Amino acid sequence: MHPKLFIALQYLTPQRALSRAAGWLAETRIKWIKDPFTRWFVDKYEVNMDEAEQSDCTAFATFNDFFTRALKDDARPIVDGNHTLACPADGAISQLGEIHNGRVFQAKGHDYSLLELVGGDPQVAAQFTGGHFATVYLSPKDYHRVHMPIAGTLKSMTHVPGQLFSVNTVTAENVPRLFARNERVVCIFETAAGPMAMILVGAMIVASIETVWAGLVTPHQRRVRTTEYGDAAPIHLEKGAEMGRFKLGSTVIMLFGADKVRWLESLGAESAVTMGEHFGDTQLTV
Repeated sequence: MHPKLFIALQYLTPQRALSRAAGWLAETRIKWIKDPFTRWFVDKYEVNMDEAEQSDCTAFATFNDFFTRALKDDARPIVDGNHTLACPADGAISQLGEIHNGRVFQAKGHDYSLLELVGGDPQVAAQFTGGHFATVYLSPKDYHRVHMPIAGTLKSMTHVPGQLFSVNTVTAENVPRLFARNERVVCIFETAAGPMAMILVGAMIVASIETVWAGLVTPHQRRVRTTEYGDAAPIHLEKGAEMGRFKLGSTVIMLFGADKVRWLESLGAESAVTMGEHFGDTQLTV
């Protein structure tokens, strides 16, 4: 499909109706619907089931269970080292680099507001001004759980309602402010490298976003909603621990503050990455 037509159709498509229909398909337990669709998906996208804890794609109760499948214990080793950062997800890097003048680079000719991305809170945005970002796109064939790049303690979670554009390369190159327009969940952690944001971005036909501490994150009257997490019962996750997952694919964005981390020089736009591998290093500790 021509890119301009693909983008035009996304503006015209009833995004939430389509996502609800996809959600029904992804959750159905009717085997004569679920099993052929799952087998087609595995063949179409060349999904590697050999690394999955359950290698039979039709053994899952629903397509969503297959899509968020666990991997074998040794399938994704986590990089060693107190100052190393682990890649949070399987996929490909969309972009990474520095946050300049409160703007995050999206694609050639496009950037977006850091303040808008994190939900409009100036105090949250200020923690990452002049810092570094990395955007990882999860394709349909990828493992769809998101893991911690470094150990951290959860401070807040903000659900930001929005649109549901696709988040692939074509859309990123053609839809202004894509990641600040789409629905997303912004999770702020305190780490040895200072504040870290893990932002799970929804997309076209993404049925839901989940976190390990809150479960399914659902819209609440279509307004920004923030939950604070105190010290009474802290939620602490170690490096490599699962922090969330997508039921159907999307994008995760990492943010760190100024002079706190450096990404590997070998990484760049379109680099294929695997969860747990060496992604960067912390520069300062707190």
